Amino acid sequence: MSNEQQTITVSRIIDAPAGDLFHLLSNPERHHEVDGSGMVISDEKTNRIAAVGDVFTMNMHNAKMGDYKTDNHVTGFDHNKLLAWQTAVAGTEPTGWEWVWELQALGSDSTEVTLTYDWAKVTDPKILKTVSFPVISKEELEESLNKLAAAVSGG
Repeated sequence: MSNEQQTITVSRIIDAPAGDLFHLLSNPERHHEVDGSGMVISDEKTNRIAAVGDVFTMNMHNAKMGDYKTDNHVTGFDHNKLLAWQTAVAGTEPTGWEWVWELQALGSDSTEVTLTYDWAKVTDPKILKTVSFPVISKEELEESLNKLAAAVSGG
């Protein structure tokens, strides 16, 4: 198992300041705009992400589970540089998969954005048996970066 892929990482340069990108990403109300998988429907009117330990709730949908909610536990926060969270079905604790957004300013109006989907910390045998990782494809992650670029320039 140690040789199996447990992360997918994509990067691209977006013509926007890191602060503008961070402002958008730290607002769960806008996450549906940057979801390349099509599973994020809306947020549950949670506050802006402000620190490690924050939890925000999202309304989700996919063919396998139908409509459901997730609680997203913030595991990384560095203003204008990093946002990370572990996802769990609402009302449960995270089981190990994590989303990491890294922003590297390349000047005042350009940022390298790296998005990592990491399921390396998933160790529960039941989850590993029932969930076929990766749930999200590299193409869907790349689409998230494309949608982020469009969302930041349009609003």
